[in-house]
Amino acid sequence: MTEGPTSIDLTDLPEAITRYLTGRAAKDASAAAPAFAAHATVTDDGHTYEGSEAITRWLGQTDTEYSYTTTTTGAERNAPDRYTLHQHLEGNFPGGTVDLRCRFVLTHGLISELSIAP
Repeated sequence: MTEGPTSIDLTDLPEAITRYLTGRAAKDASAAAPAFAAHATVTDDGHTYEGSEAITRWLGQTDTEYSYTTTTTGAERNAPDRYTLHQHLEGNFPGGTVDLRCRFVLTHGLISELSIAP
């Protein structure tokens, strides 16, 4: 029998995810980027970014393109190395509000994959 995701407290998230979230909240790409493995991939808004340089550019672009607030509404552990974060965003982007699922895969304690989707 396969177990489903387990809800967890935000304080129980792995350090790499916490580092990423802290950097994003501060709109500081240089603080968020070290949370990613060198060959990580990020998929966001239909685009995929591969490797440290592309992910750092993506972080900087998303931090300056729109003004928004983020509220984390839940977190789940899906497997020992997989986590899902639920977030509600409000801002000046098209549509003005969106609920997102951020799916993280960790490898050796760093984010190796991040998929962000409604």
